[in-house]
Amino acid sequence: MMHMKSYSVRAIFRHGRVYEERLVLHFALSAADALRLAEREAHEYADALGNCEYLGLLQAYELPNGRLEEGSELFSLLRESDLEAADYLTSFFDTGHELQDEDVDVDSSD
Repeated sequence: MMHMKSYSVRAIFRHGRVYEERLVLHFALSAADALRLAEREAHEYADALGNCEYLGLLQAYELPNGRLEEGSELFSLLRESDLEAADYLTSFFDTGHELQDEDVDVDSSD
């Protein structure tokens, strides 16, 4: 008997000049099913916001243990790179263009 598994699915969106990486929890029988659910949800999310484009990229991650608790890993992505650590972080995560909490105003980003 198959049971539902928990998946964290990352989707990428564009709001004018602002890009969003969004993680959503889905319960599904397989990663393929989780991706199908996430695809539908991503379109609904973009449509509900209006000034938002779903960019068609989804990445699913099966949650270990299948349940959330303090310290649960929600997503993991491994990437090979020849960059040094500081250059890697600057290239992918700390570019200086990230918007944090109070900086976010996607309605005026066109």
